[in-house]
Amino acid sequence: MAITKEAVVEKIEVVGSWNVQVATDTVIKEDGTEISRSRHRHVLAPCTSSKDSDDKWTHTDTDISSEDDTVKAVCNAVWSDTIKANYKAFVESQEV
Repeated sequence: MAITKEAVVEKIEVVGSWNVQVATDTVIKEDGTEISRSRHRHVLAPCTSSKDSDDKWTHTDTDISSEDDTVKAVCNAVWSDTIKANYKAFVESQEV
């Protein structure tokens, strides 16, 4: 009896101009027959942003190195320099 576990990217969606949503299924098989499947979703944005006490913004590009190759390709295609600049401007405009 062989039990295997596999992570499969089932869906990649671009939402709005910059969010990349990823749905990954974890598939458990016994002797090649699927016995369990669960889904995990996560959203990627072009960068993370923070503002220091001097009201200066710091934007750090999102590290996608551990993502599936297909997810990397979508992020690299979507996150042009213009999209990144628009995202940073949007984040900075959302100040409360």
